[in-house]
Amino acid sequence: MKLSKFVSLFLAAAMLVIPVLAADGYDGEIPAEPQIERCHAAYLYCFENDRTLFEYNADLEVFPTSTVKLMTGIVAARRFEGRFDERITVTAEMLANVTGNKLSPELVEGEVVTVEDMLYGTLVGGANDAATVLAYAACGSVSAFVDEMNKTAGSSDIGARSTRYTNPTGMHSDAMTTTARDTAAIAKYLMGNKELARIVQTPKYVMEETNKQSFRNIYNRNAAISKYFTSGYYDERAIGANAGGTPVGGYCVVEVYRDQQSGATYLAVVMGADEDDQQKKMYSYENAREMMKWAFASYAYVSVLSEDRVVDEIPVTLSSTVDFVSLRPAKTVQVFLPTSVDPEKDLELHFTKLVEKLTAPVTAGQVVGTVTVTLGDDIVGTADLVTTGDVDRSEFLHVLSQIEEFTKSKFFIATLVSAIVLSLAYVFGKAFIRGRRNKRL
Repeated sequence: MKLSKFVSLFLAAAMLVIPVLAADGYDGEIPAEPQIERCHAAYLYCFENDRTLFEYNADLEVFPTSTVKLMTGIVAARRFEGRFDERITVTAEMLANVTGNKLSPELVEGEVVTVEDMLYGTLVGGANDAATVLAYAACGSVSAFVDEMNKTAGSSDIGARSTRYTNPTGMHSDAMTTTARDTAAIAKYLMGNKELARIVQTPKYVMEETNKQSFRNIYNRNAAISKYFTSGYYDERAIGANAGGTPVGGYCVVEVYRDQQSGATYLAVVMGADEDDQQKKMYSYENAREMMKWAFASYAYVSVLSEDRVVDEIPVTLSSTVDFVSLRPAKTVQVFLPTSVDPEKDLELHFTKLVEKLTAPVTAGQVVGTVTVTLGDDIVGTADLVTTGDVDRSEFLHVLSQIEEFTKSKFFIATLVSAIVLSLAYVFGKAFIRGRRNKRL
């Protein structure tokens, strides 16, 4: 069967269609880019493929604004790993220079809070007093904490080497800059921490009563997560991570989307966006939503190999019932493709067998090779080739095979040669003796 016909069969078995990424190296038609407007930089990434779908001024130096708190959360979580229930007593020094957004009611001197409370206050409520308390509790001072933030950002774990922090809150500083690409790297790292990922997707956190204040309701300032502060941008697919801005730095959004129907996870970053009061538009959210709309419309996830499909066969010996056994992929191969790709024309399948034939008995699921799906020069999927069923051995054929193998063995050949030589020696010996006797007569 021709390769293209195989592809047609596999595509007929496709069951999943979800948003995805283009494969590098493919020179086909790439879908039009999303229409980004009124922002300094943007970046779109897919977790499943670890690839960038779209970027706009991704390496442009911009002000990080509220996205600083992502790193504040990362550093604090590292310092207090396994100790989120640890208590912190708020001091006057911690609160002395805090400006901007704060918890409501504000933290006060002598108040005893937990690390977890302050992480929620920082990452959910965007509270600068909570972020500063974490900095003092983790490193003893804001300056020491900022040093740790910069060290962590530039580490090999994150690689945000174009980012420079001067405070843990995001309040504007001309010396504090980042890029959309760095911000995405920081967000990816944060989302890899289960506890932090759980925190940033919380719409509302109730901070229990302390020794100084009654309980606090902390609402998420990310409008894609909570409608409390801003309506019109809520998205049930959003699972974090940060939103906010400053008058100088503009509005920023770092949004992770998880589509439950498809299973795709995207990260959208928008930096330095405008706000239009008349049209009631925040272009941080507008651009993030535009990138996601583009991604969902421009990419499709196709199952090109189904583990239920027979794709090849291999000869089997020592069986009295079958001469061949069918092969199938060990798993379903799901390929991320731009919608401009024609799977039947653009994809190719390649088979590699480890052996030319099998000897019964054969067990279902036995690995005998691989099948690879390619798009141009790129491998986009691969799976083991395994047998589809059991094949019993014929004992009669097995005995015959053993006899045949024995007759071909060096031992048998040597024994046979020795027997022939001895037989010939015996015959000639007998003839010689008989000849001697005849001469005597």
